[in-house]
Amino acid sequence: MKKITSLLSVFLILSACGIKQTRELVTSGDYDAAIRNSVEGLQGNKNAKGKQDYVYLLEEAFAKAKERDTRDIESWFKDTNPRNLEKIYNTYIQLNYRQEQIRPLLPLQLLKEGREAKFAFEDYSDQIVSSKNALSKYLYDNSKALLVTKDKMTIRRAYDDLMYLESINPGFKDTDKLIEEAKTKGTDYVNVSTKNETNMVIPVRLENDLLDFSTYGLNDKWTVYHSKRVKGIDYDYGLILNFRNIQISPEQQKEKQFEKEKQIKDGVKNLVDSKGNTVKDSLGNPIKVDNMKTIRISIYEFSQIKSCQVTAKVDYVNLKNSQLIETFPVASEFIFSNIYASYKGDKRACEDTYYPNFDRKAIPFPSNEQMIYDAGNDLKNKLKDIISQNKFRR
Repeated sequence: MKKITSLLSVFLILSACGIKQTRELVTSGDYDAAIRNSVEGLQGNKNAKGKQDYVYLLEEAFAKAKERDTRDIESWFKDTNPRNLEKIYNTYIQLNYRQEQIRPLLPLQLLKEGREAKFAFEDYSDQIVSSKNALSKYLYDNSKALLVTKDKMTIRRAYDDLMYLESINPGFKDTDKLIEEAKTKGTDYVNVSTKNETNMVIPVRLENDLLDFSTYGLNDKWTVYHSKRVKGIDYDYGLILNFRNIQISPEQQKEKQFEKEKQIKDGVKNLVDSKGNTVKDSLGNPIKVDNMKTIRISIYEFSQIKSCQVTAKVDYVNLKNSQLIETFPVASEFIFSNIYASYKGDKRACEDTYYPNFDRKAIPFPSNEQMIYDAGNDLKNKLKDIISQNKFRR
């Protein structure tokens, strides 16, 4: 019984808090939040005495919200500013939505007054249609006017308006075609190229890899990268990867010899004292201990090393006025290293991690072209980072 009483007390406290919060929302003018709270509070047994406050608050919030919205609509109509058309349309949508929230709860009784709560519902379908048509016409006409301009940011605003138009009024005139036009006109097209300022030959496959922007995943909503110019496209920007210097070290082969030793267990033996006598346990049995022995190994290690350093810069160019926007330095290094070894003695004397070196052999050094290509793979990742962090339009 005490448990039921406690639960009831908690329920009453929560209910009182909810009503207090809803009353504060009405007082502050946040009528729609008050309506949501009231509708939620009236779920279940809507006619319970403990929910009567929600009915009063819902009646009050609905009336005040409707009066405010109607007054705003009248004011916007008088202003005749086309930018108010969206506000008018959205407000009619909200007026209708508000009614649909309440409609399933009707009728709602006010027990003390012996009457039903009053909600002056109206049919807003005509107003919704007419305001949507007026807004659609404005968005369409204004977007068409914006598409005539050459400012891409203006055209992108037109694109957003057309997408909104398509969402509220699908299939309105040729909106779909205008969206495609805005997408094309609002996109920045970037021509990507390389330039070799070194005395080395850049491998063709490296150039192809660096210019294959389909693997970079960098195209976004408003930026497209082309490594080959497409006829009919007026490019906005150029991205030039300038190779400034390539250094390749001579092929180096070094060798060294070193020795290691280690103590390992080699069976067991009897424990003896300082006089050489066998030590026995309490039962008279000889005490056994590990028999340790020292093993040694002589290692002959050979190392092959060759390195390649590539320094470059990334130029951002405005192709409309041929002006350099910004330059980013970039460098990459690739080191070819092969270590192999042979030995005499007991292999167990060295660390297990060194064993793979005994299985390796000498291999041919990579060509200079291959070294440049391998350094270029790292260069590609750095180029991607530069482009990701530095957009053409800030």
